[in-house]
Amino acid sequence: MKEIVTSFAVSLGLIVALSVGGEAQAQSVTEESIESRFQLDFHVPEEALKKFLPAGWDVQMAATGPAKDCNLRVIFIDRVNVNGPDGKTLGTGASQMVYLTVPVKNSASGSTVQMVIAGLTGDSADVPGPFGVYTQAAGHQMKRSTVAGKGIGIIEEQTWEFTAAGGERIESFVKYERVPAARARRETTYVSAADPKITQVSKVDMGLNIARNATVEMPDRVKEFRYKIGGGRLAPLFDGTERVVSVDIFPWNNLTIAAAPK
Repeated sequence: MKEIVTSFAVSLGLIVALSVGGEAQAQSVTEESIESRFQLDFHVPEEALKKFLPAGWDVQMAATGPAKDCNLRVIFIDRVNVNGPDGKTLGTGASQMVYLTVPVKNSASGSTVQMVIAGLTGDSADVPGPFGVYTQAAGHQMKRSTVAGKGIGIIEEQTWEFTAAGGERIESFVKYERVPAARARRETTYVSAADPKITQVSKVDMGLNIARNATVEMPDRVKEFRYKIGGGRLAPLFDGTERVVSVDIFPWNNLTIAAAPK
């Protein structure tokens, strides 16, 4: 496990947890969900990361702000409720998963999007998922707890663990002081690393707490933090030289997923 200590910060206007994406045109809604998310922004070895990207796509890192130097995001998701556009439950209606995204730019069109390169899910119905890159977790667990009281504020803990038969392991623990979340609405385009023609447009109404950040000066609200990621295909990305750029909590993340216009 690794202990990460960095200076904390927040700047919601620049956060790219759900970052760049073009304006939506006529889109067909395929799914709506209510989620809670925990996100880690990393800078990982660039040469290893390039091997996950298809030809014609390059990493597009932010030069300033809280996402500065971030080239990989590890996003832990508790899908509390998942419905179709008709309001009916989709699949099991709830699940836990983690996926990895990369901010990328298409060298031909110049478009900037988020590329989903891998994921582990606790629900077999989610495999291989909408992007064709999700793997069934051989084991997983999620624990969240909240303690509030006079003189201590609100303290939350989150534990996430996912393992795969191929040796991949994605684990993290965070204990942090919860403060009122900043509310924002974002629209983001996601594409698949397996097939960039597979595209989704995500509209989100979210609450954001950036608990720690390495590039923007703000209070550090993290009390404890550790992670262990690697094994299998992920080993080259997490070889001990990676560093955490930001620790972000999304207490609510209300998503509307649409197919991108042709």
